[in-house]
Amino acid sequence: MVFVELFVVLAFIYLGARIGGIGIGLAGGAGVLVLSLFLGVDTGHIPVDVILIIMSVIAAIAAMQVAGGLEWLVDLSETFLRKNPKHITFYAPIVTYFMTLLAGTGHTAFSTLPVIAEVAKEQGIRPSRPLGISVVASQIAITASPISAAVVFFSGILEPLGVSYLTLLAICIPTTFIACMAGAFVSNFLGCELKDDPVYRARLEKGLVKLKGKTQRDILPTAKPATYIFITAIAGVIVYATLISDTVNLIPNPSLGRNEAIMVFMLSAATAIVTFTKIDASEIANAPTFKSGMCACICVLGVAWLGDTFVSSHINDIKALSADVLNQYPWMLAVTLFFASMLLYSQGATTTALMPAALAIGVAPITAIASFAAVSALFVLPTYPTLLAAVQMDDTGSTRIGNMVFNHPFLIPGLVTISTSVALGFAFGGMML
Repeated sequence: MVFVELFVVLAFIYLGARIGGIGIGLAGGAGVLVLSLFLGVDTGHIPVDVILIIMSVIAAIAAMQVAGGLEWLVDLSETFLRKNPKHITFYAPIVTYFMTLLAGTGHTAFSTLPVIAEVAKEQGIRPSRPLGISVVASQIAITASPISAAVVFFSGILEPLGVSYLTLLAICIPTTFIACMAGAFVSNFLGCELKDDPVYRARLEKGLVKLKGKTQRDILPTAKPATYIFITAIAGVIVYATLISDTVNLIPNPSLGRNEAIMVFMLSAATAIVTFTKIDASEIANAPTFKSGMCACICVLGVAWLGDTFVSSHINDIKALSADVLNQYPWMLAVTLFFASMLLYSQGATTTALMPAALAIGVAPITAIASFAAVSALFVLPTYPTLLAAVQMDDTGSTRIGNMVFNHPFLIPGLVTISTSVALGFAFGGMML
């Protein structure tokens, strides 16, 4: 029956991947239906806190977007990139990394990818190089963002083991950022030079490649106040989470838990943005970030629920099979998370589905933290939205998916970035834990 149940889980994950987008969440819910009603498996834990955190953060980001804050950040990013055009392969992932770090969602990369492609093209640099590592950076930064659902959930299950929220961030932020720079270094050597690319030359002859120059944007007067409010809320989350942590413990019996604090800080930020900038609150639900965020909630609900339903019903068997292997080869956890996130398409879903089980079978906190970056392998299958957007936005044709599916410009930078982050995680964690 274990193999039958595992087949059901994998079959519905495959079905969701074929549907694409929100389909992975829908299929996950259908998988729970089959496991529970037809196979008699008790339903697992629904990651309610993770979903509510995503909703709250997305509400604040969407309010900031309606007020023009994201447009202003993109304009600042373009100015930054155009001041350093020859080093676009290094500076582009810096932009996407920190925008994701700030926002807690990698979907902010959509706004910057056209700028990256344009600046690279103007410099005669193969756009696939900065675009490939930029997409990867926007994904791995989720595991370092103070307000991402994956980080918040992970820190919550680590705190009883003596690892604070601030310690987790202190390990994840430098290791993932340095790893992105390693990925950028490797990207510089991938593919032929743009002028030698036959696809680019053919498109150039047909007049399909155009230089657009700097984008002229009308920045709303409400953009800066909205952005400052959002950043202040993030700072408030970090400070409050630090004050109530077991290591600092300045508020011994807080009436507001960390997860709830993130929700109310974000909702309060959205309220402040609407109040002080006087934007139309009804437009928030129409913002692109709001729609993508709500899709993410459905994905986490379905996939994480499906994964937990299977894992929790066989946790004792998993302990017996995995404990010795993971104790002897700790890096195997990173490999497991890597392949799981390939299929689950969500850092939050992968974290909530597998990390509790990993810690339950006795995996050391340092191993779990070092392996955390491996939940970001969303770049392997060329179907993730930001990856597809990068392909579409490069009119030179250099950012393309090969006939063998896996031979695309995101794979090698992503593998280098995740493996470097995991290695650095063991090194940094060994010094801090």
